[in-house]
Amino acid sequence: MTETAKPYRIGLLGHGTVGAAFETLLAERADAIVPITGLRPEISGVLTRSRGHYPDILAGSDMIVELIGGIDPAREHVLAAMQAGKHVVTANKQLLAQCGEELWAAAREHGVQLRFEGSVAGVVPAIRVISESLAGSHVERIHGIVNGTTNYILSEMARSGLSYEEALAGAQRLGYAEADPHEDVSGKDAAAKMAILARLAFDTPVSLDQVRYEGIEQITADDIDYARELGLGLKLIGTAERVNGGLSVRVHPVFLYGGHPLASIHGPFNAVTIESPAITEITLSGPGAGGPQTATAVLGDVVSAMIPPASVPETTQRLEMVEDVVSAFYIRLEVADRPGVLAQVAEVFGLQGLSIRSLVQHGLGDDARMVMTIHPALESKVSAALQLIGRQDFLRSTPRAIRVIDEQFS
Repeated sequence: MTETAKPYRIGLLGHGTVGAAFETLLAERADAIVPITGLRPEISGVLTRSRGHYPDILAGSDMIVELIGGIDPAREHVLAAMQAGKHVVTANKQLLAQCGEELWAAAREHGVQLRFEGSVAGVVPAIRVISESLAGSHVERIHGIVNGTTNYILSEMARSGLSYEEALAGAQRLGYAEADPHEDVSGKDAAAKMAILARLAFDTPVSLDQVRYEGIEQITADDIDYARELGLGLKLIGTAERVNGGLSVRVHPVFLYGGHPLASIHGPFNAVTIESPAITEITLSGPGAGGPQTATAVLGDVVSAMIPPASVPETTQRLEMVEDVVSAFYIRLEVADRPGVLAQVAEVFGLQGLSIRSLVQHGLGDDARMVMTIHPALESKVSAALQLIGRQDFLRSTPRAIRVIDEQFS
């Protein structure tokens, strides 16, 4: 059967790190795919800026694998492929986060598949688990470490005491960070991935512009040191959760207590936790970046599309996006070391209904620091308290606040 299997022609768009790794992996695994599908997959054409002609590649393929990245011309190429009745596999998170509803509608209209496991968390099968394995479950919340670059940087800052700039430079030397790392370190990359996961898990349209995100550029080694005294570790976490009948999707630096399942995810690894009353909580983890890892997820999608069921269904509800949510916080105040400061801070917190959970004070004369965690409260209340504190004459710099996830699972 292996020698006589009919060829299955794949048009490959993009030949960068992931595209080149996919072409190599496909050649290595083609024989193993034949018994599964009855077809032998092969690259029938490659499109880059200087190579290939898309109409010819499209006409000569049974499937398109899009690994160009970005919105244009990826969107036009993907739509043209589906209009021509071709299945599409992509790892393009920005395309799906910004144009997903249009593309999924086109897939349904033309009776083809649009597969995208490689767009989120590399080889971690978060999309397949949410959209297939847990399709009948009522998901309440998703937490994700979905950017390997930022997780590596924060892990190195915690492990070696490096500054943010030193850890970023190390990540760039090792190939974990791009020469221009803005999309990763700003949180935008993770926000796009959380938009995709939220859309699938909560059956409602979610686009990138509905996801609030913050990056890790302002994190200091001192933040990590003080948090360690409070029993906390720092991660860039994406969260999507039901809140009062609506939906909140956000990406922020977050402190975790050691018992949380994401607290032990270090280096360039990714992980996603999914919470549902039917399952309590499950955690998926694995390598989240790199050509071979993402190429493996892409190849899995190719095999799935060769033996298809349907594509992503249309959403059946529209949940209101919720901005003001409840969270615990780590707060760092640079204050004048004089009597009464803590009492004034506590008074402001009390006016907003906030209570201190733990406190570390370092009296250093003009360099005194007050570091604390507070119990969960509405973010608007915390913001109001910090604005009031920021106007006090004992404060020497803008207050720092980082969210803390309280939940732990056993």
